Amino acid sequence: MRVIQTLPELRHALQASGCAFVPTMGNLHEGHLSLVRQAGALSQPVVASIFVNRLQFAPHEDFDTYPRTFDRDCTLLREAGCDIVFAPPERELYPEPQGYTVQPPAGLADVLEGHFRPGFFNGVCTVVLKLFNAVQPAVAVFGKKDYQQLMVVRGMVRQLALPIRIEAGETCRADDGLALSSRNGYLSAAERAEAPALARTLREVAAHLHAGATDCAALEAQAMHTLAQRGWAPDYVAVRRQRDLGEPVPAEPLVVLAAARLGTTRLIDNLECMPMAG
Repeated sequence: MRVIQTLPELRHALQASGCAFVPTMGNLHEGHLSLVRQAGALSQPVVASIFVNRLQFAPHEDFDTYPRTFDRDCTLLREAGCDIVFAPPERELYPEPQGYTVQPPAGLADVLEGHFRPGFFNGVCTVVLKLFNAVQPAVAVFGKKDYQQLMVVRGMVRQLALPIRIEAGETCRADDGLALSSRNGYLSAAERAEAPALARTLREVAAHLHAGATDCAALEAQAMHTLAQRGWAPDYVAVRRQRDLGEPVPAEPLVVLAAARLGTTRLIDNLECMPMAG
């Protein structure tokens, strides 16, 4: 496995390769590694990036304290079958102030995560497009754990006619149902014991929808109340269409999305579910 830090070296290594690409911010867990293995089954070579992107962090968020675990990450990537790690220093991707940015449509990017993290998807789209231009993959794999991000990136690729296939990877979970996340390490022991309640709440909402419930607003409100009663500070629980995160309509597949803070740690999760009864 090669570690590459500069764009010229990366482009030389990947000339006409048709590679598979998994972008990450490092601090890797099994969820990331499953995406790398999935990528390896789709195309070769497999490239993973490690880059903590300043543009997607608000000033009050954890850019400076986000865990950097580069040596451990490289070991895990090598074992998962990664061929090239692109780990540019910040000055390599942003050699000058990034005046040109990608503005995703507000209807998709300014709701849910975008509402509570203004500008987040501008930063995501800008760095992902820059990484796509650097790596020039045939296929890129993004996890469903960040469901809205997956939708935003798919829309960018489609509307900008990028010659890249976007594949989705399933969310990896701990035995107790907690979605794996790089931020789970922030949780105290007591918070970690409580954290699976977020996934349980999503399953309860999905069960009601599967049973024919149609009052999504009531389900969302009850789920928010349940989390608050358990000591969470929920930002949202939302039932949306899978295809575009629009408001739910009968007979279309749905996804239940949630974000909530437990102590100082903000967790997100989602669960796809069967359509409502018509």
